[in-house]
Amino acid sequence: MTRAEHLAWCKKRALEYVDRGQINEGLTSMMSGMSKHPETRSEMLDGLTVSLMMNGHLSTVEQARRHIEGYN
Repeated sequence: MTRAEHLAWCKKRALEYVDRGQINEGLTSMMSGMSKHPETRSEMLDGLTVSLMMNGHLSTVEQARRHIEGYN
């Protein structure tokens, strides 16, 4: 699977959770999925996402969606 295909798969899967209102599950799914491909792994991005989550900056569906869609 190419990097682009994997990224699209991760986003689709994560956004399915977010669309059901399961924000934390969606963000966790995105981080988990990204870690499964050598070209998308990023401990720094994981740290940023966790920090944003813990500080309430990814607490709405809109915020989570924007964050997930921003991965590239």
